[in-house]
Amino acid sequence: MARPRALVLAALLPLLAACGGAGAAQGTELTGTRLDPPFEVSSTPLVDTAGDSFSLTDDTDKPLTLVFFGYTHCPDICGQVMATLAGTLARLDDAQKDDLDVVFVTTDPARDDETTVKHYVDAFDPSIIGLTGALPDIVEVGRSMAIGIDKGKKLPSGGYDVTHGTQVMAVDADDQAPVFWDYDVSQAQLAHDVTVLLDEG
Repeated sequence: MARPRALVLAALLPLLAACGGAGAAQGTELTGTRLDPPFEVSSTPLVDTAGDSFSLTDDTDKPLTLVFFGYTHCPDICGQVMATLAGTLARLDDAQKDDLDVVFVTTDPARDDETTVKHYVDAFDPSIIGLTGALPDIVEVGRSMAIGIDKGKKLPSGGYDVTHGTQVMAVDADDQAPVFWDYDVSQAQLAHDVTVLLDEG
């Protein structure tokens, strides 16, 4: 009986090694897309949920900041991405969280004032920074990271959609955006990539 069991274990070892090898090879590879050259992030100040000025370059002093542009009336993708960001934070240890900011920027400031944005981000994770501001300023900051923003057509309900880029952008300590992720990145993938980027410094 020992011999067949040994043979089975021997047959499984290459598979286990292959799994381990893939994990090791993926250790420093990113799911996100690296930008070469990175985007230069606009210093134009926006407004945080306390009503204070907040710039993505001047007021983010941590090694890494994740930025997502969306709006509170968004019917689908925004909630998905915000849940991913909150789930990513839950996967990180305290030291990693200390080195990371997560920022939500509304693309619909006409409806998303400071209080509305605060309620929205707090529902996902109170540590997420929420920003609003004048639409031209938001458009300028978004454009610096290739995030398009456009107020859509009026809906039968009387509201309207807002068209916006759905990427999650990384902003580093040099005020550049060197990496982005598509909206469908998973919590595990994003947490892995954040770990890699923080380790890279």
